[in-house]
Amino acid sequence: MNNETGALCLVGGAEWTNGCTFDASLWEASGKPEVLVLPTAAAYEHPARAVETATRWFSSFGADASGLMILARPDAFDSELVARLASSRFTYIGGGSPIHLRSVLKDTPAWSALVESWRNGAVLAGSSAGAMVLGDSMVDPRGGALTLGLGLLERLAVLPHYDTWSEEKARRSVSLATGHLRIAAIDERTALIRAPDGSWRSDGAGTVAVYVDGRAVGLEALDEI
Repeated sequence: MNNETGALCLVGGAEWTNGCTFDASLWEASGKPEVLVLPTAAAYEHPARAVETATRWFSSFGADASGLMILARPDAFDSELVARLASSRFTYIGGGSPIHLRSVLKDTPAWSALVESWRNGAVLAGSSAGAMVLGDSMVDPRGGALTLGLGLLERLAVLPHYDTWSEEKARRSVSLATGHLRIAAIDERTALIRAPDGSWRSDGAGTVAVYVDGRAVGLEALDEI
């Protein structure tokens, strides 16, 4: 992957709450732009409320945020909404249903605009479902098997809310990572961040674990992504 991108922030859930200290630092480092919030994954779970939560959170440290109501697939073809995505310098995809989120964005002008904006230096953040869909592999929450994500990140699947899982469930999900696939298991209120230079780090209230072939490895296993 070309390293000339913006920062990428994969959050393990419970976004826009105390402990998510990385949001302020990313916003400041990116030049303090308006944050564009996509509540797409929460389309059936009060998306306006999600935007309100995000707006309050970002305003707590001086940032302006607004919602982009791409809630159904036709919205992802709307030229005005797509133009806002294309010009955004900090886009944040919230949590909810990864299956719905993927179905709305896959192979659309909205997705193309979002990716192009990030490749041109904009910050892209996704939490829970918003992080899950960014890998080329995605854990299907309906049964735990691997399915296809949107493919922004190669050979990576994100497991959010990792600190809330039972040991048995965690072991079963981690065992899905075979071959060259990396599993990034991310706690709530915690971020796995890819810097513009391609390096990776974790930040926030919890921890991040990376697994390959069922065994824990360091963040350096992500360097080739």
